[in-house]
Amino acid sequence: VQLQASGGGLVQAGESLRLSCAVSGITCPIMGWYRQAPGKQRELVATISSGGTSNYADSVKGRFTISRDNRKNTVFLLMDSLKFEDKAVYYCNCKRQLKPVYTYWGHGTQVTVSS
Repeated sequence: VQLQASGGGLVQAGESLRLSCAVSGITCPIMGWYRQAPGKQRELVATISSGGTSNYADSVKGRFTISRDNRKNTVFLLMDSLKFEDKAVYYCNCKRQLKPVYTYWGHGTQVTVSS
């Protein structure tokens, strides 16, 4: 199983970035993005089911959009109006909550926002 994330980088506040994560070797009923800032715990950013139902952290609602391409087993995160506090390492996630339960993580991609 591999989760290959890409799209991170350095941007100025107010700009946009689009993250991608291609999954191979497993299907993902739920795909999502989490992030971890220095000194903080990993937190949920957004998730999306195979049927397209999405869920967002309050801190990103209205600014971030999660989507997925089921044929390509890929999840995207479009991040608009980035803020300094969005700076973190972003991890993609693939999970199944019914038996057999599993969860897989990507390696993380750095997002840096300069104020």
